[in-house]
Amino acid sequence: MRFILSALMAVVILALAGAGGLVYMLDHYDHELPDYTKLANYEPPVTTRVHAGDGRLLAEFASEKRVFVPIDAMPKRVTNAFLSAEDKNFYDHKGIDPVGIARAILTNVENLGRDRRPMGASTITQQVAKNMLLTNEVSFSRKIKEAILAVRIERAFSKDRILELYLNEIFLGYRSYGVAAAALNYFNKALDELDIEEAAYLAALPKAPSNYHPERQRDAAVARRNWVIGRMAEDGHITPEEAKIAQSKPLVVRKRDEQEYVTSEYFAEEVRRELVKLYGEQALYEGGLSVRASMDPVLQQAATRALRSGLVQYDRRHGYRGPVGKMENFDNWAKKLASMAPPPGSEGWHLAVVLKDDEAAALDIGLPDGSRGRVPLAELRWARAQRDDNRLGPEIRRPSDVAKLGDLILVEAAGKDEKGKEPPAGTYALRQVPAVQGGLVALDPHTGRVLAMVGGFSPQMSSFNRATQAMRQPGSSFKPFVYLTALNQGFTPSSLVMDAPFEYDPGHGQPIWRPENYSHEFYGPTPLRAGIEKSRNVMTVRLAQAVGMDKVKALAENFGITDNLQPYLPMSLGAGETTVLRLATAYAMLANGGKRVSPTFIDRVQDRNGKTVFRHDTRPCASCNQVAWNDGLAVPAVADTREPVNDPRTVYQMVSMLEGVVQRGTATKLLSLGKPLAGKTGTTNDSHDAWFMGFSPDIVVGTYIGFDQPRSLGAKETGGSAAVPVFKDVMEVALKDQPATPFRVPRGLRLVRVNPENGRLAQPGERKAIWEAFIPGTEPNPDQPQMVLDGSAHAADGGWTGGVPGGDPAAQQQPGGWGAPAAPPSAATVGTGGLY
Repeated sequence: MRFILSALMAVVILALAGAGGLVYMLDHYDHELPDYTKLANYEPPVTTRVHAGDGRLLAEFASEKRVFVPIDAMPKRVTNAFLSAEDKNFYDHKGIDPVGIARAILTNVENLGRDRRPMGASTITQQVAKNMLLTNEVSFSRKIKEAILAVRIERAFSKDRILELYLNEIFLGYRSYGVAAAALNYFNKALDELDIEEAAYLAALPKAPSNYHPERQRDAAVARRNWVIGRMAEDGHITPEEAKIAQSKPLVVRKRDEQEYVTSEYFAEEVRRELVKLYGEQALYEGGLSVRASMDPVLQQAATRALRSGLVQYDRRHGYRGPVGKMENFDNWAKKLASMAPPPGSEGWHLAVVLKDDEAAALDIGLPDGSRGRVPLAELRWARAQRDDNRLGPEIRRPSDVAKLGDLILVEAAGKDEKGKEPPAGTYALRQVPAVQGGLVALDPHTGRVLAMVGGFSPQMSSFNRATQAMRQPGSSFKPFVYLTALNQGFTPSSLVMDAPFEYDPGHGQPIWRPENYSHEFYGPTPLRAGIEKSRNVMTVRLAQAVGMDKVKALAENFGITDNLQPYLPMSLGAGETTVLRLATAYAMLANGGKRVSPTFIDRVQDRNGKTVFRHDTRPCASCNQVAWNDGLAVPAVADTREPVNDPRTVYQMVSMLEGVVQRGTATKLLSLGKPLAGKTGTTNDSHDAWFMGFSPDIVVGTYIGFDQPRSLGAKETGGSAAVPVFKDVMEVALKDQPATPFRVPRGLRLVRVNPENGRLAQPGERKAIWEAFIPGTEPNPDQPQMVLDGSAHAADGGWTGGVPGGDPAAQQQPGGWGAPAAPPSAATVGTGGLY
């Protein structure tokens, strides 16, 4: 009896000591535990995906490639497979599974000495605690922390929430985080498309994905998969017959389909910048945003092709800079060539080595794949040596004038010749990565949506975006805003301005400024229309002086061209700096009748739960959410909330004058398109920059060409020769199969037939007559002589013969017309004319 009592006392003491030890241990580790309550708001890092306007994928941004699937959308077959494999009692235990622990102990005792991997007993909740709150350290203390956290997590969160976190967070190999990404990467399937054996294989991976690799460890992978299938049958999730069939099937991994991408690195990078600005980098790379970009992929492809072609054509006109390298030893030349990296910007071309240069008809070349080809003399004639000052070397008479034996050159498979004849197989054309650069923007003038954007010849050469980041002088493409200022002040398209020598003494010891026309000639009294169509510099300066540069400055800033235009007369010729995007947006406000639009690369952003968190178009439209649509429903009326920036009547007058640039002026190359178009060329001093800003009633395209380190493009290079062809190539695609929509005429104008060369009312039968738009009461009066703006820089009264139509006398009487007392830029800075 005494022995029994002693034994009982010992048991009690041990129990108390154990309980005390347990309390002490829990209290000890409690201070070291992380805050598990943060799981309440935890959202796994999810990939942000950017789609183009047609739904095709443009870009993905992610720290971990993961697709998040809510537990309600998770197929039962998948959840059951993981429960059978990892934690069959998940919905019954409180975070720790005593039955599972006992079973694991017995199994491990039985396996002693059998060289088998010890069986674990961690519940799914414990794995969530380890994966999301702890480290992978293998230690007794981590297991204790894991168990404590698991119990607390179970008290704080629902079973479904815990399972949702587990299935979306777990790493399953093949760069797959979460079961949805794994289903795509292993089987090229969505979760609800998985067969039993496929779901079982995914459930076999959590413990050690590399141990069950479907190719390197195929036998172990199949055995583990079949074990999971057996567990699913034991747990009643599938029938024994289904299990037998599934276990008999081979483990077949299918490569994930290549998604249909739209490639435009410049556009994607601009979207990335905007998203970082809106939401920050963490939300971009982990937030799982769904972004719909404004890009039109067809137009984007056309824009990229057009700008690249325009830069290549310019570069060819100015000669060949020589081979890109030299191969001295021809032993195993194909292997050597294949190991060489082609120059940045040569994507789509081949690096080739000249193997023979002594033939009269062609260069014999070798290609990286070991094949050989020929570059005929006809494809080499453009490659005259490039000299200084844009001069060309002697004509090419034989292939060796271009390249010698061992020279490394860039080539492309030759296309059809001028007669449409296919060249012989193995015929190549010589190529050269342009030294010149450029930028292009196409946008919707009614919404500001950027439909296409190209920031340079190749993003591999430079990530610098010349469409949005390069600040360059726009030259004469700025002039429409000087003329629009004049129209707002009461001038008309038929108002006459004297095109005659003009001098301005800026004072402060600076030389006299004498702007000149591109032709170095003067044309006397000329209507505003002809001045813009022929891009007359002296007329523009005289007009800017008459209306006041302060008003030109205000209008340019209101249209968003620049933030702080200096109010000096040379700025009227485009000496101020802006970007292609800003100037294209200003032209969009001309095309849409004078309504403010903001350029955007993003239409809509949704968060990971599908809630729209950003929409560029904020116009209210209650009836736009109709679920069904049929012919009986009227098109929803959407309120126009755009802010007016200018009188639509004078805007249309300006648009009509810019239409004349295409019909009779510096952009007549566009007439062959056969569609109503308007625009303005621009060429800065010494031809450093060439521009064309043009538009139809429903699309604006602006393009710029120039060197990153400004230097002359060449004396004969203008906006008309370098930039207009690029615009034309884009518009051929944009307007293909589109009706010839005329520019929309606002109310409050009167159309009168006039002679565009002198601004007078047209005589009956006059062939050159056009319909000119006038605000009622401002039409030409045949009974009164036409007024002529005939002032000089020293005129105190504005220089009008016959009075000033609506001008500001105070502005006109400022000495010199600079509009500010500060010293103006020197003549050396702004040049002496020649903008076109």
